[in-house]
Amino acid sequence: MSVRHSDPILIVDYDAAWPARFEEEREAIVAALGEAMAGVVAIEHVGSTSVPGLAAKPVIDIAIGIRALVDGVPCITPIVQLGYECMGESGIAGRLYFRKGEPRSHHIHMVAQQSKFWQDHIGFRDALRGRPDLAQEYARLKRELAERHGTDRLAYTEAKTPFIQAALARARGQA
Repeated sequence: MSVRHSDPILIVDYDAAWPARFEEEREAIVAALGEAMAGVVAIEHVGSTSVPGLAAKPVIDIAIGIRALVDGVPCITPIVQLGYECMGESGIAGRLYFRKGEPRSHHIHMVAQQSKFWQDHIGFRDALRGRPDLAQEYARLKRELAERHGTDRLAYTEAKTPFIQAALARARGQA
């Protein structure tokens, strides 16, 4: 059973259990990958659940950095065996995307560690972790957009983009 597109976007207060849920899943992924770990450079907790104190959709986002996309191919079956559904690139070239849970509990984004996707997700997470005021501003925006866009996940995501780009530019000293 998949999540209906009519499910509302739910933003909840920060849950101190999120880092432990990430760590537990990271350990399961490492164990499942076995020899396929040779192509994995890093496994990071990203997204709003990775920022202490930040309100978020209650879904653990995991970024798996690999040397090159081809290194992700041997990882697909072991990750699927952990209960994930492989969604291919799912609209983002150079990414292998997996989702798990009903309701959704985890996302995996497998990308080359040198990719813009990796750099932006790690950079934004680190900017929010380093600036609690920025994180709170982002939380306010997310709650407002969730209310405004209701069930339209694409509109919700696109509406966050200018904030994210500005935060990344500021973090890189470009603004």
